[in-house]
Amino acid sequence: MNSLASWSTTGQKVQSGNTVCSRLELATQSSHKAKSPTNSILKNLTLRIPFSLHSYELNLNNLLGNLYNQTPPQGFGLISVGISPNQAYGLSLCRGDVRATDCQTFVNEASSEIPHLCPYNKGAILWYDNCLLKYLNTDFFHQIDNQNQFSLWNPQNASNTTTFTNQTRELLSLLAVEATLTPELYAVGELDVAVGGSNKLCGLVQCTRDLSSSDCFKCLDGIIGELPNCCNGKIGGRVVTGSCNIRHEIYPFFSF
Repeated sequence: MNSLASWSTTGQKVQSGNTVCSRLELATQSSHKAKSPTNSILKNLTLRIPFSLHSYELNLNNLLGNLYNQTPPQGFGLISVGISPNQAYGLSLCRGDVRATDCQTFVNEASSEIPHLCPYNKGAILWYDNCLLKYLNTDFFHQIDNQNQFSLWNPQNASNTTTFTNQTRELLSLLAVEATLTPELYAVGELDVAVGGSNKLCGLVQCTRDLSSSDCFKCLDGIIGELPNCCNGKIGGRVVTGSCNIRHEIYPFFSF
């Protein structure tokens, strides 16, 4: 089985407004091995907006501290701090099967790391393998963010790419409906297949919980539609945006 370290990546489209810094960290992981050291992809855009140390930065620091306290118990945090024009808006999301202690570790590391990775920027997104953290100086809550997007895929093809792609879409579409019926906007599942020596196709979908159920489905359905463009017939793949993400593999990568 190829590890994520050998996967291909594309996208990372970052909007040209105030979201000016983004980082992706994905743990290298094979189907049967523990995580290896992380690979990182860092992309800085040319637009840099300085802010006053005693205004937006102060609000941002308070926001990150509040996310650290709010996120782990439920796996999601949504906070705004301050008043316009120096108000900071932020959210953090851990994957639905991540333990509270691991979620807290992520938020702590991300909160410490992101200001150094994206200094003097009023907006940023940090993606880890199982979590994300995002902040901005304008209100982005309850809105679908499909501008900040990337995809990854395993270079190995299924033996019957058409059948496998249809099965993948079938599973993820069913999970998208299931996710919208839960308060966590998260669902995982398996489908019986015969590919690559495996009998199971495993899938995961998740949205940030500031979205409505209908917007969650719209976000998921949109990136499921991206599969033929990035991951057609690939035995593993994922599409990630600032509001939702999908993933499929032929090995278990989540806990029920």
